[in-house]
Amino acid sequence: MQYLERLIPLRHSPPATAAALSATSECDHVAYEEPDQMSFAEDPLRDFAFSNADEVARASEKLSEVDIEEWRAYGWAKFELAITARDDTPADDALLRLMIPRREVRIRDGIARLRGLTEDDLDRLERRLIPLGPQEPVGQDLVEPLLNGASAEGYKALVAKGVEAIRGGVFDKVILSRVVEVPFEIDLARTYLAGRAGNTPARSYLLSLGGWEVAGFSPEIVTRVTPSGEVFAQPLAGTRAFGADELLNERNREELYRDPKEVFEHAISVRLAAKELTTVCTPSSVAVEEFMHVRERGSVQHLASRLSGTLATGGSEWGAFAALFPAITASGIPKRAACDFIGRSEPARGLYSGAVLALDFNGELDAALVLRSVFRHEGRTWLRAGAGVVGESTPERELEETCEKLRSVSRYLVERPIG
Repeated sequence: MQYLERLIPLRHSPPATAAALSATSECDHVAYEEPDQMSFAEDPLRDFAFSNADEVARASEKLSEVDIEEWRAYGWAKFELAITARDDTPADDALLRLMIPRREVRIRDGIARLRGLTEDDLDRLERRLIPLGPQEPVGQDLVEPLLNGASAEGYKALVAKGVEAIRGGVFDKVILSRVVEVPFEIDLARTYLAGRAGNTPARSYLLSLGGWEVAGFSPEIVTRVTPSGEVFAQPLAGTRAFGADELLNERNREELYRDPKEVFEHAISVRLAAKELTTVCTPSSVAVEEFMHVRERGSVQHLASRLSGTLATGGSEWGAFAALFPAITASGIPKRAACDFIGRSEPARGLYSGAVLALDFNGELDAALVLRSVFRHEGRTWLRAGAGVVGESTPERELEETCEKLRSVSRYLVERPIG
């Protein structure tokens, strides 16, 4: 089976085009933005749902049987994959969901490459390359009180419990999160468009797949694997607010570098990322390419590092993903103990701190860490954010950090018109 293709010069921004395609889609779909390409995929031609460790281990085998030339799969992995994947107990529903689309758009350098099985598929895509009309986000006076609402006190108690476990030697670091319910209906595509204009993400995504709807602005990747076998990781740990006041931004940046808690949190994350890379890469190839740079991500700025390695003989993109998932910066150190604590202490995370993935027939894989996102599932709409807890953490500061991160999304929520 082979895709037909059509090239169309694009007059609008890739995010605007992806939002328009999402808003007019009547089936499961994924929009995924990488640094050099925006992709939109819809209408699963092949659909894969993996619910336990044994099934996930066969994902590569299942994909190798696909009879479509130059396919690309899109999907998501839940955080609970990290917990359930240690045994063969079936989960209640899919932990890893992938689909290969009937129709696809890839945007690069001002050109939209349409792909579909028939000319009608290409026509259907081309007719929808029209951007959405703008709509203002809801006022901050409506959204801001939500951030310090019902979950705030419970979160401070959870942080205190985490600090106690760290001082008791259970783990060195744990990322603890809280949920903020959104009490009104939102327009997900326009929320994505507004949020994308106000954020500087490493990746962004807008999807409706397997019953989950998500719009997000990921600050970092879980991993990227190139067709030649290069593997990358990008831990971000250490956070301060970022806004319109340049003087305050600079003060916060300097504070990041001077704060022993933030520097320690970042350094141990980089150390573990390097260790994980050596399990799937030739050890001598593993290197820290950037260390403790500052990256601006919407309403916050982070300490950021970048690591790389080369897959060892016999290694695969799935092996790299398994080694690095869940992201250190969304779980903890050591991962197993931290994930067990999270599983006992928090409501199920689902896609939060999981991954949105794009992977190709040639072994290329790109996985974004699902943070700074708004979620819709089973009639609920919510935000979620966490903070890295170490022995020096205070509940008040970690709560403040979650608010700083939540504002990367909350200030861009666009309400769905009534009627």
